[in-house]
Amino acid sequence: MKICIYGAGAVGGLMAAWLARAGHDVSVVARGAHLEAIRRDGLRVRSGAGGAIETMRLRAEGDPSTLGAHDCVIVAVKAQDLAQVAGRIAPLLGAGTSIVTAMNGVPWWFFDRLAFGGGTLRLESLDPGGRLSRAMPTDRIVGCVIHLAASIPEPGLVSHGVGRKLILGEPGGRNTGRARRIAEALSEAGFEAIATDSIEKEFWVKLLGNVSFNPVSALTLSKAQPLIGDAYVKEYMVRIMREVLAIGRAVGVDADIDPEARIDMARELGDFKTSMLQDLESGRALEIDGLLAGTLEIARKAAVAAPNTESVLGLIRVRAQATGQYRRAA
Repeated sequence: MKICIYGAGAVGGLMAAWLARAGHDVSVVARGAHLEAIRRDGLRVRSGAGGAIETMRLRAEGDPSTLGAHDCVIVAVKAQDLAQVAGRIAPLLGAGTSIVTAMNGVPWWFFDRLAFGGGTLRLESLDPGGRLSRAMPTDRIVGCVIHLAASIPEPGLVSHGVGRKLILGEPGGRNTGRARRIAEALSEAGFEAIATDSIEKEFWVKLLGNVSFNPVSALTLSKAQPLIGDAYVKEYMVRIMREVLAIGRAVGVDADIDPEARIDMARELGDFKTSMLQDLESGRALEIDGLLAGTLEIARKAAVAAPNTESVLGLIRVRAQATGQYRRAA
């Protein structure tokens, strides 16, 4: 397959490298020092803190218009960068191009194929005016839920920690050949990739951890295990998870998981550093709206109270504003 990774950060970079290693024609859209390092030295991937480094030589550009149409474009950016993607993705799309949204939080297309709202609702906090929906229409979309830990310790280098699981599916569970083909390509590349007919549910399972662990870790400057180990902090995160469960159920998306079981999923990843804490330490904008504002907009549409989720949104937003690290999703 001819595949473009739009956003070759930790997760996108890992996907690009492994897909290229498996023989696919892979290009990446990146920026800044990371782009220059990939062009100069190749995209380097290290497995574990002291593992060997593999180098993949692939085409890396800052301007997607130079790359042409692809079979598949994997969008692996944070929610606050999606507006820029929407304005620049068109040259990468041919008549049958699939768009894989490999990202945390609630996707902008979440309501498009749900019975709740009859397909008429839009997440204005994530897609004001429908710009993302027009640029990346739902009939091209394959959602991707990520269960792995990776980071970028220096430009051009992706460090893969633990986990290889990717869950893929088309909105509304109406999977066509596109979801299966992409899952097969990722499996052959070394990921534990599976296709599901309930991708919204899988996003919601991941969201329980995103909405709790990410902002709390950034507020406390702590990795995952100290949060789990403190009884008061853990209970606060459990209350947030219960609210998020109730929000999902109100719109017909039941994650069907106990908060303790969701915490066990995080425990299995070890003492990892959340993506939001990584962004805070690196001075990057925090992924606040995609994780929290979108979730609370769904809560309002479904008339579900979520005071703990509201409080953590307020706290992390003020924290990010204090250091200039808050930027709206679109």
